[in-house]
Amino acid sequence: MAGIESNKVIRLSKSCLNDSEKQAVMGVLDREFLGMGDEVRQFEEGLSIFFGRTAICVSTGTAALHLALQASGVGLGDEVLVQSLTYVASFQAISATGATPIACEVNPTTLCIDLNNAKTKITSNTKAIMPVHYAGGVGNLDEIYTFAKENHLKVIEDAAHAFGTTYKGKKVGSFGNVSCFSFDGIKNLTSGEGGCIVTDNQEVLNKVKDARLLGVENDTEKRFSRQRSWSFNVIEQGWRYHMSNIMAAIGIEQLKKIDCIVYKRRELVFRYEDKLRGVTGIKTIVSLSEGVAPHIYVTVLDKGIDRDKVRNRLLKDGVETGIHYTPNHLHTLYKSHTELPITEELYERLLTLPLHPDLSFNDIDYIVGRVLKAIR
Repeated sequence: MAGIESNKVIRLSKSCLNDSEKQAVMGVLDREFLGMGDEVRQFEEGLSIFFGRTAICVSTGTAALHLALQASGVGLGDEVLVQSLTYVASFQAISATGATPIACEVNPTTLCIDLNNAKTKITSNTKAIMPVHYAGGVGNLDEIYTFAKENHLKVIEDAAHAFGTTYKGKKVGSFGNVSCFSFDGIKNLTSGEGGCIVTDNQEVLNKVKDARLLGVENDTEKRFSRQRSWSFNVIEQGWRYHMSNIMAAIGIEQLKKIDCIVYKRRELVFRYEDKLRGVTGIKTIVSLSEGVAPHIYVTVLDKGIDRDKVRNRLLKDGVETGIHYTPNHLHTLYKSHTELPITEELYERLLTLPLHPDLSFNDIDYIVGRVLKAIR
């Protein structure tokens, strides 16, 4: 089996860049216009072509969720159904609007929201449902939209993990109510930091455009032409959530090679699947059968295996691992009397293995070898 250099650590995740991104950033620095301008406009145009409908760029994926919820009318006193097993950004975006995130179970096979559990938590205050596309998978998205339509709910897709994923032949983000993506440093497509909202709802788009610029009305087009609004009106709460040209310059270059990025991620996951198939003690979550563009590679250890000991052993062998994620209903801010036994039991067994385009097949073989040794 291939080994690794004694001083090398295989990183759990990382930004994967080359000279094209560096040159693009230097171009922005040379032009000395770093705020929201032409590069942001170009990036939005490229994303809109990619999805086949309008994309609006913002400063982070969390900002995208926050603005999408706000623009969809979610606010104080409302409730939003969301799985507890997600990054805290999903919950923070909901509570930032004044609404309450209602923690739901996950399907133990997909780790996406358990719709049957969510159905038991709907109330007269429920305004929206936020399906989280965990690890790039989307679960039963058609059923979620049917449920939402029957109950007059907005659907705000947290697609931070799913840039490049297709569902029934259509790109995630190209259909549905509102989809939100993250472009932080380790996502499938990165702009260093950043995110976007994608929808064909013109009212939502107009509200997001203003809200990302502190609520200043119709300021977007002026920014794109290197102007500012000096005499303006503000009628709704806004935030400083716009994207910078530096971020957009990186994103433009990344978008040019997204097909190669997704292909490489899928090939690495195929390698994992091949090596781990039938192995006792560990099972995999990510499925590539329906066009998933995998963001993280999550596994579930068998009951009785000490995950912390496995992680420590792997780190000694030069392999970083992660845990995605601490369930949000266990955080002090969101703690309630809610009991989610499936989520809580799964959380104790989750183990995320390295996945990023700079890995090689030899790296995967080494990681799997170390994992098998550690769980034994």
